[in-house]
Amino acid sequence: MTDTPTRGRRRRARAEEAAPKRDVNYRQLKNPFPTMDVFSADQIANMHDTALRTLEELGMKVLLPEARKIFAAGGARVDEDSEMVWIGRDMVDAAIASAPKSIHCHAGVRDRDFVLELGSLVFQAGAGAPNATDLERGRRPGSARDYIEYLKLTHHFDVFQMISPQVEPQDVETHLRHYFTTRAQMEHSDKFPFVFSRGTPQVTECFEMVRDFRGLTDSAFQANPHCYTIINTNSPRTLDIPMAQGLIDFARHGQMSIVTPFTLMGAMAPITVAGSITLSHAEALAAITLVQLTKPGAPICYGTFTSNVDMKSGSPAFGTPSHFQASLAAGQLARHIGLPWRSAAGSASNLNDVQAANENQFGLWGCLMAGATVIIHSAGWLEGGLTVSYEKLVTDAEVLNMVAELCAGAQAGTDEIGFDSALSHVDPSGHFFSAPQTMERYNTEFYEPVVHDYANFGTWTERGAQDASTRATAVWKDIVANSPGTRVDHDRLDDLQTYIDKRTAAGGAPPES
Repeated sequence: MTDTPTRGRRRRARAEEAAPKRDVNYRQLKNPFPTMDVFSADQIANMHDTALRTLEELGMKVLLPEARKIFAAGGARVDEDSEMVWIGRDMVDAAIASAPKSIHCHAGVRDRDFVLELGSLVFQAGAGAPNATDLERGRRPGSARDYIEYLKLTHHFDVFQMISPQVEPQDVETHLRHYFTTRAQMEHSDKFPFVFSRGTPQVTECFEMVRDFRGLTDSAFQANPHCYTIINTNSPRTLDIPMAQGLIDFARHGQMSIVTPFTLMGAMAPITVAGSITLSHAEALAAITLVQLTKPGAPICYGTFTSNVDMKSGSPAFGTPSHFQASLAAGQLARHIGLPWRSAAGSASNLNDVQAANENQFGLWGCLMAGATVIIHSAGWLEGGLTVSYEKLVTDAEVLNMVAELCAGAQAGTDEIGFDSALSHVDPSGHFFSAPQTMERYNTEFYEPVVHDYANFGTWTERGAQDASTRATAVWKDIVANSPGTRVDHDRLDDLQTYIDKRTAAGGAPPES
């Protein structure tokens, strides 16, 4: 007796329901790849020494008076008229010694916590763009809707362990924008949140909102980092007012800063990899020193974002050989001083095409081979950071998922080799589809793609012959519409809104420039 089509479908459905489901955890990753060097150890030592000489002899221009006072109190030579600060190498050595080598970052729930240290691996999505784009609505100025949708997407993919600065919600006034972004992060994600350093009033209010929503006391909030910021120096050798103030504010409250000199070879930095990374290293060391002078032991993550410009147009270029080499050099310097560090991928392409994929993946592999602790702009970034793409976020997340799969490592025990469960069950010229090992593992052994299509040409054609970007549109739309998000304590959300209403009525907090 043969099954009817309906009965056969039901039996297959029951079998699929009974089969074990694939369980993945991309939350606490370790970089499985051996680090790759671009320069010799003595060349790296010389670059570090030259960075110290740069701070001692050439100095940093520090625009914030409070920061200059802190440097002066720590022993730096300061000229108030020129706003220049000369930092001795003994001060830098002391700062490196007191900076934590391991940083426990506290998310909204404990199983989303992660530790930043050399050897760990954390991904953040493309961030801080003024524009958003997708295939259905096109390129547009970032809005509150875009911010929340992008937040839902980054929360959905487990491979993003921290919330990025997302996309600028330009339809929210700047003196109220920090209320909107903080509430959105608390409501739609329990991952490690981001706070812009746009002046003490906004930073302080964001700390209060995160602290209260997480149900923390002041001392508990300050004991561990519960949020982070990204600090960019103004290369060459300038630390502006909001960035210096951000370093101080975050250090005083025990929250984490990721220091990121943004140096482009041939523009804001020397045209060579060695010269540009030496400048970047000097600027990062100056920022680390300010943090440790403010509060010894305050969490601080070393970082760099160094690539080259297109010498024909002056535009930033990413995913280039020079970008790759700069990441390798930065990794060597980070290991030289022993601190967790941040690198970045990204793309200068104007749409989610093969150029965008090539640039992002080449930049990503530079970060992985360099041993980066945090890889920022790892997905979704276009136009050198001017736009985040929904489709690119999905297609890049596919690659990050596969990298995360490699972090677990392949096993080769008795069960994996399968002499009794596979090899001995199949005759010469046979197949392993029905071997016990295959039947036990067919539903769990391999990575399940999000957007990649492994169908043959005929099946793919019958399905509509859709390219990856078109398939990615369907993926992000489904996530935005149907993803369950995270559980929210509505009492705390109501309290947060009450705080926001009160502060809004009082006039909000304008960002400082």
